[in-house]
Amino acid sequence: MANMGFLVPTGGGEDIPLKKNRILVGRRETCDVVLRFPNVSGQHCRLTLEQGYWFVKDLDSRNGTKVNGYRVSRKRLDPGVIISIAKHQYEVRYNPEELGASGPPPGDDDQIEISLRSSLMQRAGLDKSRNIEGQDDQ
Repeated sequence: MANMGFLVPTGGGEDIPLKKNRILVGRRETCDVVLRFPNVSGQHCRLTLEQGYWFVKDLDSRNGTKVNGYRVSRKRLDPGVIISIAKHQYEVRYNPEELGASGPPPGDDDQIEISLRSSLMQRAGLDKSRNIEGQDDQ
């Protein structure tokens, strides 16, 4: 198949062409994209082309996979996002229309992980625990 996009290293270096619709990324030589860094897992993540869009799935890697700075388990990679594999960053470049996309993008499985250190009420800005003394909580 022709050009299906690239991973472009943000710190310089050669672009990594995306040549097939399922790409295994990791440190092992058997991976489709081999990243020879000690902090990259043997099989770190998988890129798949679905309905004209690239998706990433973290394969329970030790140092994680992030999209635009947020750790993900599975996420759609829109053109221009930054994917971090361990601490190695790449811009995702491709054209969804050239890869068969039509209409709205497919669903995005992973939502941004929310810190579980605060309650849902605090995250929504509805926490009343800090009311001024003497006021009711009603």
